[in-house]
Amino acid sequence: MQIIGYVLIIIAVGRFLAELFERIGYPGLVGEITAGLLLGYFLRDFPAQEMNLLAEFGIFFLMISAGLEITPEELHIGGRRALPIYLVTLVVMFLLTLPLTGYSFGMGNVLAASIFAVASAPVVVRLKRFFGEDYLHVALSYAIISEVSILTLVYVLANFREAGSPLGLGIILLKQALFVGIVLYINYAIGIQHKVWLMTKLRRLRSDEAVFGLFMVLASLLGFISEEVGMHFTIGGFLAGLILHSDLVGTRQYERVETIISGVTYGIFAPIFFAWRGMNFQAGVTWTVLYLMLVVYAVRFLLTVVLAWDGSPGSSIAKATGLVSFGVLGLLVADLGNGYGVISGELYSVAAFTSIAGIFLAATIGRLLSLVGKEDKASKAPVA
Repeated sequence: MQIIGYVLIIIAVGRFLAELFERIGYPGLVGEITAGLLLGYFLRDFPAQEMNLLAEFGIFFLMISAGLEITPEELHIGGRRALPIYLVTLVVMFLLTLPLTGYSFGMGNVLAASIFAVASAPVVVRLKRFFGEDYLHVALSYAIISEVSILTLVYVLANFREAGSPLGLGIILLKQALFVGIVLYINYAIGIQHKVWLMTKLRRLRSDEAVFGLFMVLASLLGFISEEVGMHFTIGGFLAGLILHSDLVGTRQYERVETIISGVTYGIFAPIFFAWRGMNFQAGVTWTVLYLMLVVYAVRFLLTVVLAWDGSPGSSIAKATGLVSFGVLGLLVADLGNGYGVISGELYSVAAFTSIAGIFLAATIGRLLSLVGKEDKASKAPVA
């Protein structure tokens, strides 16, 4: 079968199950991941190289979409609360990895801890329907911080092999920090001095496609520079989405881009990415792995409830549900770590399985909380 045939099957099955899960109250991406896990048993001869390229586009557009959901100011405000939660979670998850490595310290522990501490921006955005906008900023800020951190960690691991010395690695990290800082400064400077000029120029564009095309040039450029400075190219896509907010380009232009990006992402590339990761799920799932996954999830969930406590049990649990969403990105990083030889055996299986199972648990808890909330509202409604 040609590559287009596999793409057709993946999109068709992925969208069918996504719609099915949406109808029963789950985020559509849960159905897309389920489609990938199911197709993995049936599509054995798929062209790996071509499918991997399409999956790379999937994560690129997902990171752009995550950037579009939040502004730099919201990320700054939410990050002040989310960053301490992430750092504490990372330390606790690191301690949980020690029994799996015979209490020895290594890069594998750090990578696994990052996987156990990550949250999924696409899951957080989809859970917004259950909890509303108020919960979104901290949870999405946490997801973005954790995803950018884990991608940076993987590339630090890869670059360290190329750099060959701590000094060479330090230079690479300095280039990365300068790149991110320059992009954010340019965004700030334009917002202060040239915002009206930019809005005026964009309004003169006659079609939505023209605005989208200019944005994709920007996203591709930042993605290219990200790769050149040793970062994952998706971080450039995220930065492009982050700086394109309605305060800078105007509500009309923002909606133009957001509508097209959403359609391309969740209609085409996201199903391919989620299905591809599901089809490549190779972790050995045993009773021990299942038990350890539940331990990791329970510890992280309870820890997050405490760290995100705002005085209300319901609100704190809702925030924890989004914060403890893990994500397919964790599976991708686990596979990369396994390829580098730094994470293997039972530790790899637990990390990979937790990344997938955590999404289902987060979506299920979110669904149950939404049902409980509806029942409470119904019971408090005045009787006519």
